[in-house]
Parts: sequence; C-alpha cells; structure tokens
Amino acid sequence: MRVLVLGGTTEARQLAGLLAGDARFQATLSLAGRTRDPAPQALPTRVGGFGGAQGLADYLRAESVQAVIDATHPFADQISANAEAACAAAGVPLAVLTRRPWTAREGDDWRLVRTTDAAAEVLTDLPDTVFLTVGRQELGPFLDLDRRFLVRAVDPPDVLPAGAVLVLDRGPYTLDSEIALMRAHGVGTLVTKNSGGDATAAKLDAARALGLPVVMVDRPPAGTASRLYAASDAMAWLAAHLSPTAV
Repeated sequence: MRVLVLGGTTEARQLAGLLAGDARFQATLSLAGRTRDPAPQALPTRVGGFGGAQGLADYLRAESVQAVIDATHPFADQISANAEAACAAAGVPLAVLTRRPWTAREGDDWRLVRTTDAAAEVLTDLPDTVFLTVGRQELGPFLDLDRRFLVRAVDPPDVLPAGAVLVLDRGPYTLDSEIALMRAHGVGTLVTKNSGGDATAAKLDAARALGLPVVMVDRPPAGTASRLYAASDAMAWLAAHLSPTAV
C-alpha cells in the first residue's frame, strides 16, 4: 500500500519508524522544509510544497498514493486544508494524526484567544516579562509592543522584538528546567499556542507552579477527516484501508 505522510512533528517521526518496519506499506514522508535542521527520518523523504491542493491532488494521482496521514503541526491549518481538498479530489482516504490539545487544570490562569494578533492585544494588562513560545514565524504581532520578551524557538527567527532575549532549544523540557528558566528571566506572562502533547507541556506546569497568567492561542477549527492520537492508531487505520491484494 502506497502511503504519504505529511510530517514535521514528533508524531510523524514515530509513525515513520513504524511504517519503515512494515512490509505491507510503501511510505513517503513529506516535509514542508521550514525547519533548518530536521531530525533524521526513517522513510524516504521529500522536502517542499506541492503547489496547493491541486498540486497535491496531482501528486497523489501520479504516485498512485492509496492513503494519506496528515501528521503536520496542529496549527498548519493551510496544509491540512489542502490535504483535505486534495484527498477528496483524488479519492484518497485521509486521517489526521495529531496531539490531544491541552486543557486548563485547577490553578491555571488562562486567557484563551483565537490568534497571535489577539494574544498581543491581551498583553496590555498582563505582567512583564513575556515568555513567547509561539514559533519563529508568529512573532510579527509582538514586534512593536513596548514589552520585555523572552523568545524560545527551534531555529533563529528572521526578526525579533526590540531587546528580546532569544533561547534556541528543542523539547522535551522538564518542570524543573522550565521553572528555572522563567525565574532566571523574571517571566511574568507566558504566551503559547495549544500545540498539545507532552514534549512542551512542562511550561504550563511551570506557569501554574509560579502563579503566572498564560495567554493560550486556541487551535484552528478541525476539518472532517478522522482524528487519531497515537502512531499505533494510525497504523491500525492504515491496516483497515489495505486492499485484499495488498495483505
């Protein structure tokens, strides 16, 4: 069975490892190419876009792809929309492999917003210093704010808010390390996106422990494709879509 995995996440890498060891599947991993030093992958990998939904549909037909797993970042809404449209046009089954979203717990002080623009507006009434963990491509709304910023990203951003302190790091993180980082920089507010999962959840635990407000950018609306929350579930979904001749 020919499978296309749209990747760029830990979940995609986990799925790639399972697919690479299963002779029933011929899988290709596709990366958008936005991370400058991607982790090694277990599958043949293509890098770059497809040219929108039509380009992806053409690729699915040309490569005789029989199933697609969208394991992109929960905020890669344009890629996910293109995948849904392309799979519908090409008649290819689609499932989304994603992380369960975070939910507020007792002791949390969350301010839910829909966009990073809205997050920037909310900061007016919240304490300095602001710890930004929204991704290096989402810093635009914060560039002109008269606030102190601690910015964490995997790759260096093209531009930073004036005077911002930049930390280049990749999760997973621990509660102790997150508390130490926030205390060292005098963080007063955390701004993040609801990416979900365990790798970066410690920052929320740290904010709760320190009594800090959190501005949480909510996820884009989900599409209609089946949603899976573990690589093993994606393997089971793919197995259910195997044709009798492929078994």
